[in-house]
Amino acid sequence: MPKRTYQPKKKKRKRKHGFLKRRRSAGGIKVIKRRRAKGRKKIAV
Repeated sequence: MPKRTYQPKKKKRKRKHGFLKRRRSAGGIKVIKRRRAKGRKKIAV
């Protein structure tokens, strides 16, 4: 039986999907804008 694919790591989660990572690219900034407009409680991880 193989192990599950999702092995959570806090550091990896922050680095891949965190606010600072989102701010770095044009697409990421759009993501933040969309989530703010929608009224999301959490904008990024």
